[in-house]
Amino acid sequence: MPSDVREAFLAEPHVGVLSIAREAGAPPLSTPVWYAYEPGGEVVVTIGRNSEKARLLEVSPTASLCAQTESLPYRFVTVSGPVEIGPADGEVRRTIAARYLPADRLDAYLSSGDPEASVTIRLHPTSWFTNDYSRLAG
Repeated sequence: MPSDVREAFLAEPHVGVLSIAREAGAPPLSTPVWYAYEPGGEVVVTIGRNSEKARLLEVSPTASLCAQTESLPYRFVTVSGPVEIGPADGEVRRTIAARYLPADRLDAYLSSGDPEASVTIRLHPTSWFTNDYSRLAG
């Protein structure tokens, strides 16, 4: 995909799969996540402060995120790069949740759980892997 197309695709509200390396010989940890992305920026995700994802990122602050369509024509974008871990950010959490939830469910979601029990991660894309199977349509 051309860079403008891949970035526009990643900016759409797909459920992403975040993958993080584990110790040698162990399979990577891959989990579905909600995320936010603006073209030219970083991928932003909130995760549990005490989660395995957070623990692994403290050891090796690099990750990949894959976003895909689940119907024809299939397309996907995978970005990889270094990750910064920051404190919980209520506005970021709201922005991400608003991409995935209807407005009438947003406040209930945001009031559930302890927002301080999360951290914000920012994945800085340094490599991209994409495919757009619509070009195979005949």
